[in-house]
This record gives sequence, C-alpha cells and structure tokens, in this order.
Amino acid sequence: MRFSPFLSVSHPCDEAMGWIHQRLTEANLRFVQTFDLHEARSGSSGCTCPYHGTEACDCQMVVLLIYGLAHEPVTLVLHGSDGQTWLSLVDTPDGRSNAGLIQAIQQALETSIPEPGIHEEK
Repeated sequence: MRFSPFLSVSHPCDEAMGWIHQRLTEANLRFVQTFDLHEARSGSSGCTCPYHGTEACDCQMVVLLIYGLAHEPVTLVLHGSDGQTWLSLVDTPDGRSNAGLIQAIQQALETSIPEPGIHEEK
C-alpha cells in the first residue's frame, strides 16, 4: 500500500475533517470513518509526540472509506500535526483503485477552497 499527500490544509485535523465532510457531501460522495488516532490511543502512553498528554498535542490520523457509484471504496487518510493536515489517497498494490472516484474526490476537495490556508502540495 502506498500513499502520498495531494493536499495540505493549514488547520488542525479536526477542523479539516469538518470541511472535508461538507465537500464530500456536496459532491454526493458517501464515506465511513474507520479509524481515529485519538480514540485508538486513549489510555495509551506509547505516543512519541513530545507534547502527548498536554493541550499542545494535536497529532491526529483519520481514515475514511469513500464511496461513489462503484461498490469498492477509495481510502482517504488525514494526517494532522502542528496545526497542519495532509490528505492522501491510498493506492492499492493490486492497482485496482477506482480512477473515476479518485478524480471525483480530488475535484471535491480542490475545486472550492473556502479559506486562504488551503493549498495543493507541489
């Protein structure tokens, strides 16, 4: 499995998630959240973040399965730290990613940028 960021948002992951929810819904894409790092590490002391356990820690990772018309979803990963969030689409090793759905997701998230802090990764 391979993924690399295609979009960077100058907001913490939780704020970016609200914007993503709105954009995907407006594009008629359904999604299911399958992982939330905050929930997964609750009660754990194994985080290497220097701010973990304090108010300054904003490390977050969220995994969404996004569905279009096809039965197979595309996986979107949000990784946030230090007030910045990076969005990545997962490329499966078998190459069976739905190119049309990937394009719809990218268009939904890149076409209407609500704030000046959101920009494409180069």
